[in-house]
Amino acid sequence: MTNLFKDTPKQLGYTFPAEWAPHEATWLSWPHKEASWPGKLETIYKPYCEFIKVVAEGEKVRINVNDAATKAFAEAELQKVGADLTNIEFYFNPSNDAWCRDHGPAFLLNSDHTKKAVIDWGYNAWGDKYPPYDLDDVIPTKIAEHFKLPLFNPGIVMEGGSVEFNGAGTILTTTACLLNENRNPNLNKAQIEQYLMDFYGAEQVLWLGDGIVGDDTDGHIDDITRFVNKKTVLTVVESNPEDENYYILQENLELLKAMHLPDGEALNIITLPMPSPVIFEDTRLPASYANFYIANHAVVVPTFRDANDSIALDIIQQAFPDRKVVGIDSTDIIWGLGSFHCLSQQEPAIQPILTPAI
Repeated sequence: MTNLFKDTPKQLGYTFPAEWAPHEATWLSWPHKEASWPGKLETIYKPYCEFIKVVAEGEKVRINVNDAATKAFAEAELQKVGADLTNIEFYFNPSNDAWCRDHGPAFLLNSDHTKKAVIDWGYNAWGDKYPPYDLDDVIPTKIAEHFKLPLFNPGIVMEGGSVEFNGAGTILTTTACLLNENRNPNLNKAQIEQYLMDFYGAEQVLWLGDGIVGDDTDGHIDDITRFVNKKTVLTVVESNPEDENYYILQENLELLKAMHLPDGEALNIITLPMPSPVIFEDTRLPASYANFYIANHAVVVPTFRDANDSIALDIIQQAFPDRKVVGIDSTDIIWGLGSFHCLSQQEPAIQPILTPAI
């Protein structure tokens, strides 16, 4: 399916909903790439399936798998944790890797929330770091075709983990990622902002600086700052001045304090701690409590066997009083340099068109 429209999604009334808006489903791509978790791939399936189990309690989970054998293996792993398989669907969309936030479809809703569309941004595995990525790059188009949804092709590289939304016209991102020459070297900041606003249906783009140490995505926003409602963000801070993340996160905190929404109101800022450094094979991993996923009835938070786990869970629970906050050990998963938000992509629910009674 090709781009059906000359107009942009914004001109047609489409927007990208906030993550806390109602979901029809959550999309995943089943992990299978040994190189992403060298020596640990087998250890991630239990926490990964525990994540799916929690999400499936409140919405469908749709999983891209490479073949029938992968599907059978996935079903067996999910049964081990007691996941509700009746709420889990499998689609034969082969992938190179598991990071569905970045290669999966970006779903839009129209103004009355009765129609969906898909954006298929270009995907180059975070600046051509991990080829091949040809299978990942076409997954959004395959999903749009399967569900017969309108498809938009902006023609530039963009990853879902690099952008954060409040559902009311504001996008948060980082200069470290979106202005990196390994993404769209022919575009300047103003041009990238225009793409974001045109295709996500937004009014403004707010820019933070760098991402946390160990993040191979060049600074994805979903490891540092997340919207929890239209005016409130949770942002991670490091309390130890000797830690290499300390000044990076202090600089981002100061930038947040200076930001204003389109109505002129400042952001409400809640700080989250960072876990102690998670190091494996002499590698500092991008462990962050900000990489949580907001499902319909729950918020799933990565934990790291750290003293700050319970503190972070309490803060996030206060930010989401209408959802249960569930911590799942991500110590093995983070060896892949991402966690639950990086692995997932939400599909919004449409509202039924009401027919007046005769």
